[in-house]
Amino acid sequence: MRLRHPDGSTVHLAYCTNVHPAETLDGVLAQLRDHCEPVRRRLGTDRLGIGLWLARGAAEELSADPAALRGLRAELDGRGLEVVTLNGFPYDGFGAEEVKYRVYKPDWTDPERLEHTADLARLLAALLPDDVTEGTISTLPLAWRTGFDAAARQTAHSALRTLAGRLDALEEETGKSIRIGLEPEPGCTVETTADAIAPLTAIGSPRIGICVDTCHLATSFEDPSTALDALHAAGVAIPKVQLSAALHAERPDRPEVRAALAEFAEPRFLHQTRTRSGAGLLGTDDLDEALAGQALPDTAPWRAHFHVPLHARPVAPLTSTLPVLREALAGLVGGPVAHTRHLEVETYTWQALPAELRPRDRDQLADGIAAELTLARDLLTDLGLKELP
Repeated sequence: MRLRHPDGSTVHLAYCTNVHPAETLDGVLAQLRDHCEPVRRRLGTDRLGIGLWLARGAAEELSADPAALRGLRAELDGRGLEVVTLNGFPYDGFGAEEVKYRVYKPDWTDPERLEHTADLARLLAALLPDDVTEGTISTLPLAWRTGFDAAARQTAHSALRTLAGRLDALEEETGKSIRIGLEPEPGCTVETTADAIAPLTAIGSPRIGICVDTCHLATSFEDPSTALDALHAAGVAIPKVQLSAALHAERPDRPEVRAALAEFAEPRFLHQTRTRSGAGLLGTDDLDEALAGQALPDTAPWRAHFHVPLHARPVAPLTSTLPVLREALAGLVGGPVAHTRHLEVETYTWQALPAELRPRDRDQLADGIAAELTLARDLLTDLGLKELP
C-alpha cells in the first residue's frame, strides 16, 4: 500500500514474507499465489506491498538467470504486488524446525554476508516498480554478541563500507538507490538503537543506516522518543522500520502470568527476554531460561522478543507492546516531515503462537495478516497520511 505524507512524500506499507519461508524460487512464486495475492484481495486494494525475503538459494537462482528475474517481476505485476524492500536478515533455513542462533549466521565478519547482500541489492534494483527509485534492505546488526571482538568489529565495518561502494556503483548503473538498515536486536552486538550510533558513525556512509524494529525497541525497554531523538541528533538515517509488537508481562511474579508466558516458550525461534532493574537492563537469551528458577528478577515487568499479531491482544494476563509501536510511528511519520518511507509489518511467528491462537489454515492466516495491515494503515491515516489508489 502507498500513502501520501503531508510533506508530499510517498510512504510504502508492506508485510514481510518471511512468515511464509521458502528456500527456492518456486517456493517464492508459490508464496505470491497462495498467500500474498489473497491478502491483497482481502484488503480490497489493487496494489499491495510485500517485504520479500529471498533465501540464499532463491537469490542465487535469480542472480544466475535474468529470465527468471524478469519472470518474478512479471508475476508480481500480474498479482497486484510490488516490492520496495527486502528482508536480508535471515540467510537461509528460516523455515527449519529450530532456527534459534543460526539466524545470525553468516554475520558481517563473513564475506558471504557481503556477497549475499550485494546480490539482494542488485535483485531489488530490478524488482522496484518503474516509478520508484529507492529500495531498502534490512540486515542483521553486525553479529551475535559472543566472540565479537575489536578485530571482528573492524572486519564487519570494512565489509559494510565495501557494500556502500558497490551500492554507489549500482545507482550509477541503474538509477536505483538501495540503502541498508542494520536492525538492532536483543542479544546482538548492536542490541539497541543507542548501540547502533557508534558503528554507523564509524562506517560513515549515507547508504548504511538503521532499521528500527518496534518489537526489538520495546523488548529492550527503549523509549521511542528518546531513541529517535538520539538517532536524529547523530545524523543516523532510518531507511526502514519494521512494525511489530513484543510480549509484555506486567507481573511476572504471579504464577498465572508465568504459566501464560510458558505457552509462548517454543523450540523454533529465540525469544530474548528483558527486564529493567536498578542495575540496568537484564535479560536472558530465551524465554524458557527466564522462566527457569531465578534467572531474572520478577519484581518489574518482563518483555519477550516474540512478535505477536498487531491487531490481537494476547490472552490476559499478558499484553503486547503495541503502545510502543504507536509512539514510534508518531515520531517517525506523525510530524511535518517523514523520517522514513518504508514500513514493513513483520509478524513471522504466526505458526509459533500457542495452539489456540495459531491460524488453522491459509485462509485464517491471510485474514490475520490483512487485519494487521488494516490496523497499520489506520494508524497512519490517523496521523494524517492519505491512502493512495
